[in-house]
Amino acid sequence: MSKPAFTFPGQGSQAVGMGRDLADAYPQARAVFEEVDDALGVSLSSIMFEGPEDTLRLTENAQPALMATSMAVVRVLEANGINVAEAASYVAGHSLGEYSALCAAGTFSLSDASRLLQIRGRAMQQAVPVGQGAMAAILGLEFDDVVAIAKQAEQGEVCGVANDNAPGQVVVSGHAAAVERAIDLAKVKGAKRALALPVSAPFHCALMAPAAEAMQAALSEVEMKAPVVPLVSNVLAAPISDPDEIRKRLIEQVTGMVRWTESVSWLTGEGGVSELYELGTGKVLTGLARRINKDAAASAIGTPDDIVALLAR
Repeated sequence: MSKPAFTFPGQGSQAVGMGRDLADAYPQARAVFEEVDDALGVSLSSIMFEGPEDTLRLTENAQPALMATSMAVVRVLEANGINVAEAASYVAGHSLGEYSALCAAGTFSLSDASRLLQIRGRAMQQAVPVGQGAMAAILGLEFDDVVAIAKQAEQGEVCGVANDNAPGQVVVSGHAAAVERAIDLAKVKGAKRALALPVSAPFHCALMAPAAEAMQAALSEVEMKAPVVPLVSNVLAAPISDPDEIRKRLIEQVTGMVRWTESVSWLTGEGGVSELYELGTGKVLTGLARRINKDAAASAIGTPDDIVALLAR
């Protein structure tokens, strides 16, 4: 019987109150949040538990906050006999979730993952002045159609596919005017919906090049170990374990497309995985997995009740 894959959510899953029930229920979770607060020199846990929402939503806060909640779940599971090395066949994460996955698999320490994501969030936010970039979700069109629409919308600006999340759910990113053109073209093409996303920067496109440079510098200074199980990389949709290659792909990921449809398809196909556990806040990846492969079992493990149910299996 195949082991499950552990997946880790990306930005957009954050919500005020995230992690508080874990901290109340488990000392291992509290220890994670305390270590992250110490690493960052701010009480991120207070922002997570109490808000305000606009402060939590800031990219430099949301990214380490999502990782911290995922790692709180990981540490609680470990304390109850479920560790990544023995329980999982692969790890994968959506965008920033790759850092959570790599922390869970022992490539990064918790403190280093916290600091890297704070740097990453800040660099992504600063790469493009507010208002100059945008992202949009295109629903109900084939992936190749959205690629063609983005190309047509460029008109000398940047516009490309940022996330291939699931069949019929593709996100484009780039200059604000080009993304607006892509929305209009998608509607003409027959998209069910084409709408701008409430994000503060155009992630996963060429405009993020300054952030990629910042991550190259930051990652060069951090110790990285081989993960205890392979990471299915966002930019490759294939497994990798060599720390030097992981570093290279994390840098590419800042400007590159998140190939989530292909990643889940690889896991549940060639990877031989029949079950995916989403560890952390929300259920976004669980929903996407069910759309990508209806035969794969997918569960979200993010609350004390979820953990109790998993341990009872």
